[in-house]
Amino acid sequence: MSTLSTSLPGGTWTLGDLTVTRFGYGAMQLAGPGVMGPPADHDGALAVLREVADLGITHIDTAGAYGPRVTNLLIREALHPYAESLHIVTKVGATRDEHGGWPPARRPEDLRRAVRENLETLGLDVLDLVNLRLGDAQGPRPGSLAEPFETLVELQRQGLIRHLGVSNATAEQVAEARTIAPIVCVQNMYNLAYRHDDELIDELAEEGIAYVPFFPLGGFSPLQSSALSTVAARLDATPMSVALAWLLQRSPNILLIPGTSSLTHLRENVAGAGLSLSDEELAELDKIGR
Repeated sequence: MSTLSTSLPGGTWTLGDLTVTRFGYGAMQLAGPGVMGPPADHDGALAVLREVADLGITHIDTAGAYGPRVTNLLIREALHPYAESLHIVTKVGATRDEHGGWPPARRPEDLRRAVRENLETLGLDVLDLVNLRLGDAQGPRPGSLAEPFETLVELQRQGLIRHLGVSNATAEQVAEARTIAPIVCVQNMYNLAYRHDDELIDELAEEGIAYVPFFPLGGFSPLQSSALSTVAARLDATPMSVALAWLLQRSPNILLIPGTSSLTHLRENVAGAGLSLSDEELAELDKIGR
């Protein structure tokens, strides 16, 4: 583990040879409504990204499909040339249609094009970490990932990608990916109320592989739970803060990427994730998703 000094909650984690803060930032919400088009407040989006860097966050999650291309271009405008400590994680395997849908794009030519576009829009020669997005907008779907994943392995051999991960994947797909090439992270939906991956998280922790929950706060319909609200009120904290703190304490391999387009919310998220939950509070919260 690197000695990168950080006062951010949770400290650091290593993704392969990359040290990142466990508290990261997800850029999806910087795009326009429905993750389509430019932000209403362009300068405000740039200010959020610069504050992310100023806070010491070294893990930013994005995708060429956000906007599409919008969040990548904002990251480049706000932060390029990038600090050596900053690591940008992107994902490929889905595109956007004119209705705002997320159709799969996992043919070899789709993936090669997506990697090239990510390099171009982010202004990079090599991508630190690329996640292969599987399944669809409704969640993971069973089936082999061999062909698309092998395409990314080939691009990795060509020096265009440093590390690989999978997203929206079943436990079987995670296992299959690991028989083809090393992965450094799994990015799936998980939060206090949605606990389908509990067993997988524990297995990955033993293997030193990160687990990155998307929609850590419930996504488009925020987490609602009387137990969560009760604990939050007792701690004089927001329910969202408690949910983030719970994730950091749930397992050392969990990396957070909560998204926001607001400077205030960004700072609240960082502060909230630093709450220390007692064993009793953890046990109380643990019942929510069981």
